[in-house]
Amino acid sequence: MPAVYKEEVSARTVADPRSTRSSMTRTSDPDTDLLAALRRAGIGDVDDSGLARALYSSDGSLYRVLPRAVVRPRHPDEIEAALSVCRELGVPFTARGAGTSIAGNAVGPGVVVDTSRYLSRVHAIDPEARTATVDPGVVQAALQTAARPHGLRFGPDPSTHNRCTIGGMIGNNACGSRALGYGRTSDNVVGLDVVTGAGERLRLDGGPATDGGVLGQLRSLVDGELAAIRTEFGRFGRQVSGYSLEHLLPERGFDVARALVGSEGTLAVVLGATVRLVADAPYRGLVVLGYPSMADAADATPGLLRHGPTAVEGLDQRIVQRLRDVPAAVVPDLPRGDGWLIVELTGDTVAEIEAKARGVLGDAGALDFLVVTEPAEAAAIWRIREDGAGLAARTHDGRPAHAGWEDAAVPVEQLGAYLRRFEALLAQHGLQGVPYGHFGDGCVHVRIDFPLGRGADRGRETYRAFVQDAAALVARYGGSVSGEHGDGRARSELLPHMYSPHVLGLFERVKGLFDPADVLNPGVLVRPARVEDDIRVAAAPRRTHGLALAYRHDGGDFSAAVHRCTGVGKCRADLQVTGGVMCPSWPATREEKDTTRGRARVLQEMLAPGGPVRDWRSPEVHDALDLCLSCKGCSRDCPTGVDMAAYKAEVLHQSYRRRLRPRSHYTLGWLPRWADVAARAPRLANGVMTSRLGGRLAKWGAGVDQRRELPAFASRTFRQRWAQRPVRDGGRPVALWVDSFTDHFAPEVAEATAAVLEDAGYQVQVPPAEACCGLTWITTGQLDAARRTLARTVDLLAPLVDAGVPVVGVEPSCTAVLRGEAQDLVPGDAAARVAAGTRTLAELLRQTPGWTPPSLAGVEVVAQPHCHHHAVLGWATDERLLREAGATVTRVGGCCGLAGNWGVERGHHEVSVTIAEQQLLPAVRAAGPDAVVLADGFSCRTQLDQLAGREGVHLAQLLARTAAGA
Repeated sequence: MPAVYKEEVSARTVADPRSTRSSMTRTSDPDTDLLAALRRAGIGDVDDSGLARALYSSDGSLYRVLPRAVVRPRHPDEIEAALSVCRELGVPFTARGAGTSIAGNAVGPGVVVDTSRYLSRVHAIDPEARTATVDPGVVQAALQTAARPHGLRFGPDPSTHNRCTIGGMIGNNACGSRALGYGRTSDNVVGLDVVTGAGERLRLDGGPATDGGVLGQLRSLVDGELAAIRTEFGRFGRQVSGYSLEHLLPERGFDVARALVGSEGTLAVVLGATVRLVADAPYRGLVVLGYPSMADAADATPGLLRHGPTAVEGLDQRIVQRLRDVPAAVVPDLPRGDGWLIVELTGDTVAEIEAKARGVLGDAGALDFLVVTEPAEAAAIWRIREDGAGLAARTHDGRPAHAGWEDAAVPVEQLGAYLRRFEALLAQHGLQGVPYGHFGDGCVHVRIDFPLGRGADRGRETYRAFVQDAAALVARYGGSVSGEHGDGRARSELLPHMYSPHVLGLFERVKGLFDPADVLNPGVLVRPARVEDDIRVAAAPRRTHGLALAYRHDGGDFSAAVHRCTGVGKCRADLQVTGGVMCPSWPATREEKDTTRGRARVLQEMLAPGGPVRDWRSPEVHDALDLCLSCKGCSRDCPTGVDMAAYKAEVLHQSYRRRLRPRSHYTLGWLPRWADVAARAPRLANGVMTSRLGGRLAKWGAGVDQRRELPAFASRTFRQRWAQRPVRDGGRPVALWVDSFTDHFAPEVAEATAAVLEDAGYQVQVPPAEACCGLTWITTGQLDAARRTLARTVDLLAPLVDAGVPVVGVEPSCTAVLRGEAQDLVPGDAAARVAAGTRTLAELLRQTPGWTPPSLAGVEVVAQPHCHHHAVLGWATDERLLREAGATVTRVGGCCGLAGNWGVERGHHEVSVTIAEQQLLPAVRAAGPDAVVLADGFSCRTQLDQLAGREGVHLAQLLARTAAGA
């Protein structure tokens, strides 16, 4: 089903005139000549809609450049055809992979060509030659998966390895953490199939180059410039800025393929590549070293390189603190110190790694250390580093920090001195940054709190002044303004600090040979754009008035909130295999609009002046948000803290306030009210809903897909049952907060929760039904009603928590509202007090003195944490409780696909099922017949029942049943 659905989506968006894309706002000048020419050239997927232009207006950089059209080629011939059209019409051509380029290398004002959608095949693995032949749009992690059965890997691995493409890595000469062990991308390219800007097809395989065409002209040019090339190029490993002309020297074999790596799509476009693979070490281990400061860690780095590490990464307490600021984050313990080195060692045995570690420790001079050989523990430490670009997008006091000067490199012997001067330069300009990087290579990444969007010039002058001074500083240390991200729009203008005027002229002559019409990525490397031009956030106005949510972490500014997205693209990665959730709709459709980043880009365009997306009600906005499940996975998994569920609620609120809404908003959005009505005659309500005609009418009226079953109302609500229960005195008081879903549809879950709490020594009291979280109003954007509902709830619960009575929620999504959205909807500090006093069942039980769980030894648990549980509350406490009780736990990543009202609404069924098939349903099918499928969320249990015919149980039910059977 997933594969078929993806193809149906793609075909519909191209061919169906009724599709959402075709209804999007078009450009003011549709440029029909360009579009007609592209289609006449045989290119099937051409899109000039306002939605597509918004999605591709930015990459992972500061820059916003609206394209005229987006092409997604299905065959390399379509790339050649698109380039031919652009050359004929004088339209800029920009190649793009995953769009994670941080320097503005993958945005352009003409045609943007996205190779990641279709050109994503690994064509061949040759284990004997240790090579792989791939399309340009292959994700690096997919290549690793293909090579792993042969004991091989592709060496370079940027922190974006789970979404960046090989074509993009070739464009930037990407390196990553393990370049020490495996080299840069240019060191691992065996051959390239490219087309130059002039249209000449070159198949470069490392053999002798012909003397004709562009290669003959290039050889003649190089022969006359040997002295300059030998003097100014290849001075140290991370000299990535400019063109890598050192590979064209006679003593290096005039290797044009390697010289094109890092040319950022300005000379030729990659149609295919053959890359070198290396043997993967059977064992890896980490030595984590603590130092007084990051600069002290840098000073120690050169002395460690003789031990042959595959990586030496540096970071300090600022980035670790940023991770601690993320809700529900689990931060691994690090050695004593404020600066750390992460040294990776490889070997044939664990003993070999431990021996190497002793050698490293002997030369480290560290305050403290930690040796890690357990893969899971090492992965947790690596995640700090891999999320660095996103985590660093906020300073310690919450201000946005930006790319632009995030990739400088110096010879490693100069790194400590450079860092001290760099920190002084930041202070001199009144700026803060969060540095980290590949210290073994002398490469430093940093995000800086440039005052973009503030002041008369919107911070542009401050930005320009700093990067010019920083470029001069790095040049004094013999460094490069880029160490792996490329120059792009961010640094091409800074190349005069590194290179002589003669060499800059040489760059122009090389560009003239390959791309005489300047069609390929103009404004990059040669004849560069100014560094401060086209900065997105500098042009975006603030949006602080008339908002429903407080955006308390963004200064009350919706614009600042949506600009949290910096484009690092983690939402395009497969996070589900490691327990992540973001973004469940992306793997189901593979459409950029269905990523967290894509949605953020459309919302940013809504706020930008002069763009194709006009306002809250624009069809582009609603199309991008349609498949957002409001799962809140991004609020936890996105390293910049994007909360698309909140933004969607705001959009729906602004779009429909005082207007007629979709039917589902009045039915599913008001579900607690209708459930109260149904509770008066539940048998009648169930009878109507289960009858053929009544069920169809009910589903039609509610906006529910006819293929969905409607859950049955309980014959008696939990509160009705509780009212008839004898009062039990004694014990510590606890408030059992029972939500509408549990009360009306699953009262047995609340009863089990009460039983577990009483067995743990608590006296249970149940707040009245008026204590509703308002979740259904929130997800349908009825935020005025949600605020009123939550205000009543806070008024009811605040006296309890103020008296020291903990509030325990049953349903994770509703509990998460008290811990999250309530503070953005209800003014005053009472909501914060209620949030602080609200607990999950597992949290309260593990904090209860003397409580021990019943034995779950021998019990197999397949757990599907509710998305809000994962994102807002954190599921680690539940997992610890289960494991301490003796259970064998398999945690399912991703989302169940139902997500409250979203998965039952018309138009969402296929995607809902596809999402369930990604992780949940395969895990349930693979589980033993006696396995317990743990699902605290009502949505998750409903999806399990309807799609798998399997009972899902709440943690309280598992504990209560086990205790009763003990």
